[in-house]
Amino acid sequence: MLKKKMMSSVLLSLFTAAMLATPLAHASLDDFLSRVNVQARADMNGFAVQVSAQFGVPEAQVRVVLGKTNSAADAFMIFQLGQWSRQPIDNVYSIYQKGKGLGWGALAQELGIKLGSAEFHALKRGDLQFRGLGQEQQGQGNGNGNGNGNGNGHGRGKNKNHD
Repeated sequence: MLKKKMMSSVLLSLFTAAMLATPLAHASLDDFLSRVNVQARADMNGFAVQVSAQFGVPEAQVRVVLGKTNSAADAFMIFQLGQWSRQPIDNVYSIYQKGKGLGWGALAQELGIKLGSAEFHALKRGDLQFRGLGQEQQGQGNGNGNGNGNGNGHGRGKNKNHD
């Protein structure tokens, strides 16, 4: 009887832990997006300037997207997904409109971002960067720091005798 009770308790604990782990996978993305919204509400003009600079798009385009989305975080994600998918913002916004309520992962897939890609994993972890947030407020995922690799590869390196 005691063994049966302990087994039930262990199973209940494992089940509870499994159920709690699922929301944690989305917590860091949700937390990141919440911080983006707080930052934007504090200074919407500054937010538009930062998004414009970060994604290399005209500030006017940022303001148009801000006016058409539900939140500043949604606008940020449209620009982020546009950059990752290399799709025009109008296409990304169109998919956003059609897929409201599907989640950012589903929208990313619709835009051609592959499930196993570094971008998709960063999205799921909430490992995103908004330069308008302080370093302590960035996404808390375990990103690997992969960039786009556009360097020219002409570093000084050890023993190159570049004086």
